Parts: sequence; C-alpha cells; structure tokens
Amino acid sequence: MAFLSKNRAKARRVIPGFHLSVGFTLFYLGLIVLIPLSAVFLKTFTMTWDAFWQTVTSERVMASYRLTFGASLLAAFINVIFGGILAWVLVRYKFPGKRLIDAFVDLPFALPTAVAGITLATLYAPNGWLGKLLVPFDIKVAYTPSGVLVALIFIGLPFVVRTVQPVLEEAEKELEEAAISLGASHWQTFVRVIFPTILPAVLTGFALAFARATGEYGSVIFIAGNMPMISEITPLFMITKLEQYDYAGATAIAAVMLIISFILLLAINALQAWTRSRQTAGRE
Repeated sequence: MAFLSKNRAKARRVIPGFHLSVGFTLFYLGLIVLIPLSAVFLKTFTMTWDAFWQTVTSERVMASYRLTFGASLLAAFINVIFGGILAWVLVRYKFPGKRLIDAFVDLPFALPTAVAGITLATLYAPNGWLGKLLVPFDIKVAYTPSGVLVALIFIGLPFVVRTVQPVLEEAEKELEEAAISLGASHWQTFVRVIFPTILPAVLTGFALAFARATGEYGSVIFIAGNMPMISEITPLFMITKLEQYDYAGATAIAAVMLIISFILLLAINALQAWTRSRQTAGRE
C-alpha cells in the first residue's frame, strides 16, 4: 500500500510546480479569453431590455444571422464530406505530386484572409476565370450568398483534413483486412469499421470549421457584395455598428452570436463525447 501511495504521489508531481502551473494557466485563460468575453456582456447590460431586443431582432440583423449560421453549417458539412475524401486520398494512396497537394491544404492557414477574399472575388466574378464559365448557365457566385459559402468552404477545409488525416494514419488496417476476409463488402467495411473510428475526428473537424466560419470576415466581405438582407454577414454588421459609434449595439449582436455559437459547439461536443463513450463500451 505504501508503495502504491508513493507511486500515486509521484504521478501527481509529474509536472514540476503543479499548483503554480495550474494557477498560471487559469490566469492566462481568464486574461485572454474570459475577461474579453465578459466585457461583451457587461457592455450589453448598459442597454435596456427593449433596446437590446430591438437591436438583435431587427429584420436586417435576423437576415445576417440566417446567412452567417446557415452558410457556416453548410460549409462545414461540405468540408466534412470532401475534406474527408481528401484526407483519405492523402493517407491511402501514393501518386505523383502528393506532397505538393498535401502542402496546398495548409494554404488557407497561411494566406491572409483579405488576399483570399480578393482572389476568390476575382476568380468568380462574371468576367473572372471561373465566373465566366458559369455565366452561360446563369449561375452567379461573386456578390451573392453563394460567394459567402465558397469563401467559408475555402477557409474551413484545412481544419477537417488536418483533424481526420492523423486518425486515418493510425487506424488499424488489420481490422479492415479481417472484415473483408470475413465477407464484408468495401462499403460495409467503411461504414462498420472505418467510419466509427474516425467519427470523433470528423465531428471535431466539423466543429472547428464551423467555429472558424461563423467569425470569418476578411475573406467574405470581398466576394459577398455586402448587400443588406441578401449577402450581409453578421460580423460585417457589427463593424458597421462600430463605425457608427454604436458600441452597445455591436456588443449586443456579438453576445447573441457568442451564445448561439456556444450552444451549437456544446451540442457537437456532447455528440462527440457520446460517440467516444459508445466506442469505449463496444471495446469492453
């Protein structure tokens, strides 16, 4: 018993200065995250309830909510599908130029958002390289809600690929070979063996892509057109409020976005935890 207690004591002291490290971590988290977020709500509390409700539920603001959160969810869902396929190809196949494509995946991370927005707007404009190919089909991307979706897909793709890729690399191929040898089809092997393994990573990638998309500004405003009630995103509306020196109105809209984003991310994380618990129970 004494030996076990000593081992437990050593395990608790693996990190030198544990209490100091935890204290610094909480202090840093509060300074960088909690205090700025609490300031949003404190500024919002300076408004009356009627003024707050009128600000966050006006027709123009509601339209921006629908575009921002709707496009963010759709972009994250599209990135999960095609980002998962891209991660699968990069892990499971060997082909010329693989390393170059793998490097291109990180391009949205390194590229300034304003540059990305200008580039996308130039490409998808009616006279752009890609936009003029869509004109005969009466498809407009630039300066429409579709342009917002394209920009959000562009900036969210790396989050899914880089989250799913390492999980696929560590997946046990012996389980797939065993399933195939027992008569399972390739589709059954993917659905029952591979997909449950990568599902937590897929949900994490979805959450990261969605979180990035809801707050994206630089790459969207150049291709969106920023037309009220049509292609105006909520972050741009907050900037407009700030330019009008309506700080309380801007923080009120920011608080609503923060609450909605937190609820959606909490639901995704709960689903991810439930999936992992089911996997653990299945293994036992």
